[in-house]
Amino acid sequence: MNKYASMMTFTKERESIIAMVKPIYFFIFCLFVSQPIHATELVDTLKKVKPAVVAIGISNPTGSPRIRLIGSGFVVSPGNRVVTNYHVIANPLDESKLEQYVVLSGQGTVFKVHQITGQTHAPAYDLALLRISGKLPALTVSKSPLVAEGTPIAFTGFPITQVLGLYPATHSGIIAAHTPIAIPVENSRDLKLAMLKQLDKPYLVYQLDAVAYPGNSGSALYRHDNGEVIGIINQVYIKTSREAVLSDPSGISYAIPSQHLLDLMQQAN
Repeated sequence: MNKYASMMTFTKERESIIAMVKPIYFFIFCLFVSQPIHATELVDTLKKVKPAVVAIGISNPTGSPRIRLIGSGFVVSPGNRVVTNYHVIANPLDESKLEQYVVLSGQGTVFKVHQITGQTHAPAYDLALLRISGKLPALTVSKSPLVAEGTPIAFTGFPITQVLGLYPATHSGIIAAHTPIAIPVENSRDLKLAMLKQLDKPYLVYQLDAVAYPGNSGSALYRHDNGEVIGIINQVYIKTSREAVLSDPSGISYAIPSQHLLDLMQQAN
């Protein structure tokens, strides 16, 4: 083979290698470009979301502490309605100790306590709509049907509230699947008739590839890009025991789709 022929062979081999490598470089480029976009979207979205995020607590004037944080929630239109899970506020309180459920806005040691003036429940969908006096910034609830699997999502609430306090934290992930519901209850005695009927006809909820913790119940699940609420965090898959959920989280969480919240909001009008 002469020198010219050798150079031609080498050139063709190099072009072939470049042709194979180009898609890989393009994929890596897209990966690095897309990540900052999602990160930037979430940073901007959080500025709208956090003012509407609230905590749910139990007030006890004679207790220590006087307010015990038990879950998360968020404000919806017209600003005096708070969404949380039904199981967060379902347990009866000790009236002899003047216990009552309250809503807290703000963060850290700078917060305001809001009295609950009315409630509307949807136990079959693990939802509660609480009315408070005064108004707070509200989130928009999406009217879209189930969001596609693989969609980037985030949720903001108060995980492990008794330890971390009133500091809202944000977790993100993707919608991993649409899966049938299982209503969380402490024991079989807590299963209401409406819940049992609903379990006969299970509806689809979001299974998330995202880590939620005790205290996140009632957190708004929203889109990265516009902050629209597409669901409400209502349970975490536990691998072994409740005690192990902190040290060994499963990374699988569930959320009720927003369409059921819209129905409850319409019912409450």
